[in-house]
Amino acid sequence: MKNLLILFITLLILSCKTKEGKNEQQIIVETEIATIKDTITTIKDLQPKLKSLQGIADTTFVRLADYSHNFAYDLRYATTNNFLKEKVYDCAECYTRVKTARALLKANKELNSLGYRIKFFDCYRPNSVQYKMWEIVPNPQYVANPKKGSIHNKGGAVDITLETLEGVELDMGTDFDFFGKRAYHDNFNLPKQVLANRKILKETMEKYGFWSIRTEWWHYNLSAASNDKVANFKWDCANTD
Repeated sequence: MKNLLILFITLLILSCKTKEGKNEQQIIVETEIATIKDTITTIKDLQPKLKSLQGIADTTFVRLADYSHNFAYDLRYATTNNFLKEKVYDCAECYTRVKTARALLKANKELNSLGYRIKFFDCYRPNSVQYKMWEIVPNPQYVANPKKGSIHNKGGAVDITLETLEGVELDMGTDFDFFGKRAYHDNFNLPKQVLANRKILKETMEKYGFWSIRTEWWHYNLSAASNDKVANFKWDCANTD
């Protein structure tokens, strides 16, 4: 009987300790959650307030990052990680005309609802940069002749891919600026997942007024920008965030 009483008391003590342990663990978890929430709130507060496109002329150049926090960027021509193997932008920025920005915001909103977001490789390109690219690679198969210019120079073209909202880039079959049949839209000799990823991007972009180039899965032109003038607007690197 004595032994049973000792065992009962021991089990009761262990039970109390276990309950106390659980409470302590819960407090730690709750504290960590509160800290994470505070950190997220702080980060959001530190983000620049978004601007509105309302009332701005369609042909005005705007910085996309000022109008949405839901895009991703890997602006290759501000690095040496591109087919030119040379940095041709002084700093990484993504500008477009307002009409292009509006269409991109709509397309990205739909993609966000599917669990994706647009990631930019290139956006508006000053005509002076087009000349610089032409000097490095004077081949119209890869670089548009700067005398005529490209829709990139008009602020109506973007080079893009998709990534998940967690930042995982979708497999599109090739890297950006891969010049070969594997990058063609009409090449269906590719894994099913690659074709499915390209289809999501293409159909969404076309829904909002963009058209693609057959040989480049990443390139999209806004139809409404085709008649705009070639520009040489240059962004201010001193204000780059």
